[in-house]
Formats: sequence, C-alpha cells, structure tokens
Amino acid sequence: MTQSFGTNRDLRDEIRDYWSDRAASFDQDPGHKIADGAERAAWAELFARHLGPADGRRLLDLASGTGEIALLCSELGFQVTGLDWSEPMLERARAKARAAGAQVSFLQADAERTMLPSGSQQVIVTRHLVWTLVDPAAAFAEWLRVLAPGGQILLVDGDFVRRGPLGRFLQRLIGPAHATLADSMAARHAEILARVHFSDGARAGDVAAMLGAAGFADIRIDTGFNAIHHAQARHFGWRKSLLRRSEHRYAISARKP
Repeated sequence: MTQSFGTNRDLRDEIRDYWSDRAASFDQDPGHKIADGAERAAWAELFARHLGPADGRRLLDLASGTGEIALLCSELGFQVTGLDWSEPMLERARAKARAAGAQVSFLQADAERTMLPSGSQQVIVTRHLVWTLVDPAAAFAEWLRVLAPGGQILLVDGDFVRRGPLGRFLQRLIGPAHATLADSMAARHAEILARVHFSDGARAGDVAAMLGAAGFADIRIDTGFNAIHHAQARHFGWRKSLLRRSEHRYAISARKP
C-alpha cells in the first residue's frame, strides 16, 4: 500500500526561496541598489527626517536583502542589525559590509517571526517588505514587542498593484513590471503576490490603520519622495521615472508608547 505524505512547506518558504533565487541579480534591478551621490543623500534625508539623530541607537533593518538600507543606517550613526530569511541575500550583505568596513551584524530569521528578545531594539526600519507580508497584523504586533518603549518604526513601501490612468498608460509603454525576469521567475512572483495579504495593493491608510490596531502611536504618513525620484531618474530613463512618480509610494513612521 502506498502512503502519501503532505508537506509543511508554506507561503513564507516560497517567499524566502524566491528572493534567494533573485539574490545574485537583485542589485541590478532599478530601485534596489542605492546609487552614491544624490540618491544616497536623498534616502539619508528621508530617514533622518523621521528618525532624528542616530546617537548610536540600536536599529533593526527587517528584510535587509543585500544590505543597502542597513549600510545607509550604519553611515548615519545607528548600531545596525540586518535581518533576512534568505542566506544568499545575507552573503551579499555581509560582503558589502566587509568591503565598506561597516560594523553591521546580519542575522537569518523570518521578519514576521524574528525570535529577538522583547524590547531589544530602539528603531526598526523596513523598505519594500510590508507589501509581501503574509500576516501583517501579527508582524506588526511582533515588531511592537521587539521595540523598547518609546522606540520608533519607519516603513518605506508602496502600492505596486493598483495604478491610476497615467500609471496604466506608462506601464503599457514600458511593458510588464518584471519583464527583465525569466518567465518562470515572473510567474513565481505573480503567484506569490496573489496569496499575500496585500494582494490588491498595500495602501498607506490601510497599513497605518493596522499599525494603530497593533498599538503603535504618533503614526505619520509621508509621500514626499520627490528628491529620491529626481535622483533615480538618471538611472531609470523618463518612462520608468514617470511610472515611479505615478505610483503610491510612502513612508510611515510611528512610535511604541
């Protein structure tokens, strides 16, 4: 008699494996790597605007990928730990940190289930993580737990699904958002997107409301990305640059009471 067995593999495993397979070429995609000069200065200004002086505070960069934001925050003066579930991403992040002489620690863990001690971090930041969350309500509660009282959180994200008339027109001109990916990878991306919580797009108001429900206070939505978009334009070309400006991109900052 043949016995069939199920699997304990879930969506989070698929997300981890997808980004692991993207790691080798991740920094080649526009918008992932932060260019030196004007773009780096614009990102630094955004983080400083919301977080204030670093003063050596402990900062956790969730879903740190190849380490771009972790290294930027280290340059700003934070004591940085980057956390990512993909070991190939972490390998690249560690190599960057060594090359830059940066004192950044990197840990392998699930950003939705960090396993870090309660109250161990003074600042948490993420870039382009929220839209991929499987259970954002549980993730926000976890991040609140990890923050010390008075700690800050800054989420940088966007709605990459729903587009206005200009965005739809530009998308037709440019082609599919993941045209540079192999068909199999693009199909995996689409399949994952269809199953995450924000499959219809992560709108700032919805994310902010969930942060409030989790217990965060002093929630602020910031859509002032003009300096970043202007700096990125030289790398994107006019079509991609206009598309990026048409998207609903935002930063949300909040505090643990």
